[in-house]
Amino acid sequence: MPEFQNTYLLFLLALVPLAWLLYLFARNRKKKNLQKLGDPELVAQLLEPYNKQSFPKKFIYIAAALLVLILAIANLRLPTGSQKVDRTGIDVMIAMDVSKSMLAKDIQPNRLERAKQLLSRLIDRLGNNRVGIVIFAGKAYLQMPLTGDLAAAKMYLSSASTASVPTQGTVIADALKMCYASFNNKEKKYKAVILISDGEDHDEAAVKTAQQMAQEGVSIYTVGIGSPGGAPIPDEATGQFKTDEAGNTVISRLNEDELKAIATKGNGAYQLFTNTETVVNNLEAQLASMDQSTVKDDSLVNYQSFYQLFLALALLLLLLELFVSEMKNNKRKRLKIAATMLAMTIALPGMAQGPKTIIKEGNDAYKNSNYPSAIGSYEKVLQNSPENATAQYNLGNALYRNKQTDEAVAAYDKAVNQLSDPVEKSNAYHNKGVVLQNNKKIPECIEAYKEALRLDPNNEDARQNLQKALQQQKEQEQKDKQDKKDKKDEKPDDKKNKDEQPKPQQSKLTKNDAEEKLKALMQKEKNLQDKLRKVNAASPDKPEKDW
Repeated sequence: MPEFQNTYLLFLLALVPLAWLLYLFARNRKKKNLQKLGDPELVAQLLEPYNKQSFPKKFIYIAAALLVLILAIANLRLPTGSQKVDRTGIDVMIAMDVSKSMLAKDIQPNRLERAKQLLSRLIDRLGNNRVGIVIFAGKAYLQMPLTGDLAAAKMYLSSASTASVPTQGTVIADALKMCYASFNNKEKKYKAVILISDGEDHDEAAVKTAQQMAQEGVSIYTVGIGSPGGAPIPDEATGQFKTDEAGNTVISRLNEDELKAIATKGNGAYQLFTNTETVVNNLEAQLASMDQSTVKDDSLVNYQSFYQLFLALALLLLLLELFVSEMKNNKRKRLKIAATMLAMTIALPGMAQGPKTIIKEGNDAYKNSNYPSAIGSYEKVLQNSPENATAQYNLGNALYRNKQTDEAVAAYDKAVNQLSDPVEKSNAYHNKGVVLQNNKKIPECIEAYKEALRLDPNNEDARQNLQKALQQQKEQEQKDKQDKKDKKDEKPDDKKNKDEQPKPQQSKLTKNDAEEKLKALMQKEKNLQDKLRKVNAASPDKPEKDW
């Protein structure tokens, strides 16, 4: 059944009756002005060269063209069934923790928002892989089944919140089972689960479930988000921190042991969230190392659009309006004007849409890891439009992926000069810093990260990468300082005799003394182990939680 893609634009149809009212107003005013001129017969003689029918005809053509243009931008289309696409890749289920403990702010702005940013970046790089989303807290829900529509996956991901799951708690086992149920059980491989959580599991069955899934060919990769020191949990309803039954402030801590055990038993790997780019790169490499198969995706519906017909009809109506002359015997002039307008109308869309089409081709090549082709598309746009900031920025990304680091830095510099939005400029400086940092150009990358934070203080990736770069700079300075000191303290005689080996001295420790010292060390080790066993035995049972 035909449908409009942009139904919200149909309200513009109200412009048609409004135009009709304006026409009636103009016609009545015109009549009154003619009556004020004087004798009707004299006025009729003066207006003899004027074509009286031109005014209503022009309005009809323009009003009809307006109506057709509105229908064109609303895009009438007809679904023609599912489009089956053969994809070489794997099926990836994302299990994201949305319990209230994910609101803790030991990771800014909070754990949940950083998890969503991380997964959004990862989805951009999944390429031909299919993706599905499971969210969980006290229960697990299938947010989106497996699909190749990555744009839809990002939309579903952005809408996830702690309110999406009414039952609070954390049941990782249920989330893993939900992910497993979403896979094709006929295959024993080509399946992966990415679990992102703070690891505060209120269910003891997660590790066992991970082991069972691994036996069925599912690889489970876990990402721990949070800090071992933990942070209080804000209560969205009251604005205060959440407390337990005794009135003590609840501190939510990252449970790395749980997530490491799940990854180990799930034939995958664990990593701690440090910054988005590092974690995404690692996950992308891990998924790329898995065996891939050809899968059929029929989730994309193919539509036949009819906006081209409406645009052609609108163009025809506007051309007919040009042929309607207000003066008699003026058709030849109108014909020339109409021909000129037709030529311009045909030429302008191609000129306007050309760069966008080429950039889209480059983006598609980039998603398929065909970086040389992506570079060619972006450079083609920049040859005709050197000021195109989007093409310049994307060119930097493609050059970096193609290991052309110097050219990538130059592209980011040009993009910074062309971009106007501070956030976009900040991202360009951040990407430039990443390239420089990977090339061991620490002072230059530090300046890039600082500039990124100056433009966008909320750029958390730039902040974390800056801290890492400053630490690397400090370690390098200490190393250089120590090397310089060692070189300065070295004496000429030391250089002359540096190859001489000192003769070993005979040990003054008797055999009995050595045996006594060994026994003392073994006794200390035994005492320490006994103490640790007592501490573990005295640990209290884990209380029930609702976060």
